[in-house]
Amino acid sequence: MQPPVLSPYQSLMAATPVVHRSVQVDGRTTHYWVYGPEDADRTVLAVHGFRGDHHGLETIAAHLQGVRVIVPDLPGFGVSDPLPVSDIDSYVGWLTGLHAALGLGRDTVVLGHSFGSIVVAATVAAGLDTRLLVLVNPIAAPALQGPRAVGTGIAIGYYRAGAVLPKPLGLGLLRNPAIVRVMSIAMLRSHDRDLRRWVHNQHDRYFSAFANRTSVLEAFRTSVTHDVSEFADRITVPVLMIAAEHDDITAVPEQRALAARLRDAELVVIPQVGHLVHYETPDVAAEAVLRRMADAPRRTKRDGRTKAGRASRRPTATDARADAARADAARADAARADAARADGARADAARTDAARTDVARADAARTAPRSDARDRTGTDTAAGDSAAGGPTDGGVS
Repeated sequence: MQPPVLSPYQSLMAATPVVHRSVQVDGRTTHYWVYGPEDADRTVLAVHGFRGDHHGLETIAAHLQGVRVIVPDLPGFGVSDPLPVSDIDSYVGWLTGLHAALGLGRDTVVLGHSFGSIVVAATVAAGLDTRLLVLVNPIAAPALQGPRAVGTGIAIGYYRAGAVLPKPLGLGLLRNPAIVRVMSIAMLRSHDRDLRRWVHNQHDRYFSAFANRTSVLEAFRTSVTHDVSEFADRITVPVLMIAAEHDDITAVPEQRALAARLRDAELVVIPQVGHLVHYETPDVAAEAVLRRMADAPRRTKRDGRTKAGRASRRPTATDARADAARADAARADAARADAARADGARADAARTDAARTDVARADAARTAPRSDARDRTGTDTAAGDSAAGGPTDGGVS
């Protein structure tokens, strides 16, 4: 019998109060967990990523000491009921309804990790009011364009196969432990053996907790056909972006380009970390959130006025130079990101042309007259046995 896998944050988690509750949103049950003091004067509503559940964000919640943190299971994941259709409009309706059902107001900070960043950004863009929007490992650029397009296409094929195969085979594919481990390894950057073991255990335990195959396929399609930049021009509240230096899903230049588009954004880049900031450096992420929460009341409201009794600091020449430097860096990063996407598009086009040529040759070979009637059975079976890569882009946890 193997020893239990202990969390590196177990002492902090043990000291953090947590209560499990549920609420009806549009006739369906959403389960949520409340971390921290119930009577806290600050509240964060946090939304986890694709194929995860509330466990993924409890480490950040525990580090937000003195704050009430509410973490639901997304519909169709964990133990929450699925939506009739898992598209972006349905997620926006769900989060808006949950916010209202819990009696939350503008003072509640709204946070989303990975796919959760898309959900919260879309909801705030649709009108949900908050004093601060926090995006952790935000999906800042389209997954179907540029260098990630091929990997995303493979992952789409994986989830589609999981949905259309006979149920035992489909579920076996989607919950295959080896594939889950590949996804976990692909996203993890830490070299700490104990931390790696714990993160893999978290994915082993919770990455396959979804309601049904249709929900997970629809949710994945939503996660790769939308991104935060789609909603940037309609987000007018202050935004804190917590990105990672080695995030393979959205690179730092694309994060900077997104920050430059937002009306009031601060970008924090955590070094030597990938897409699992919530597992690898929850303390650093929580520290940034607490600092920005303390500053948020002094920031301009949506109508341009400052809160009564608080004076906003007059910008200095140093501020102007810093802002100009950040804007120049963001423009340069955006240009590099555009160039990378263009290179990826050209490569995709070249692959498509090559594939069309191969198909044309195959068609010509089939229609050409045969010179003999010899039996050629068994000559093509090996062609379908190889697989190019794996669905590592499917793990937006």
